[in-house]
Amino acid sequence: MPRQRDRVGWAEPALLILASLADGPKHGYAIIKDVEEDTSIRLGPGTLYAAISRLEESGLVAALEGDERRRPYRLTTEGETVLDDRLRAMARFARVGLSRLGVAGA
Repeated sequence: MPRQRDRVGWAEPALLILASLADGPKHGYAIIKDVEEDTSIRLGPGTLYAAISRLEESGLVAALEGDERRRPYRLTTEGETVLDDRLRAMARFARVGLSRLGVAGA
């Protein structure tokens, strides 16, 4: 499926990666496939590994031992906290926006 371009962007690669790792460690290709299945957004390898590098430097993800070809990554405790905070803020923002649009149950 080709990458969909939103008219208003919301898909920060770091957030997509953190969310993918929330259910357990994954290697790069598995993260790419997971994100694409969940969001229809395909992260390119350059985007993925640049974001993973920044996440590692920030202490939000950690690399695990892997084989020669695939290195898995896991979410750190700090990464879990950051992801939880960001998703809760996004949920509040979505409720406000939906309410302002007059969507029932928002």
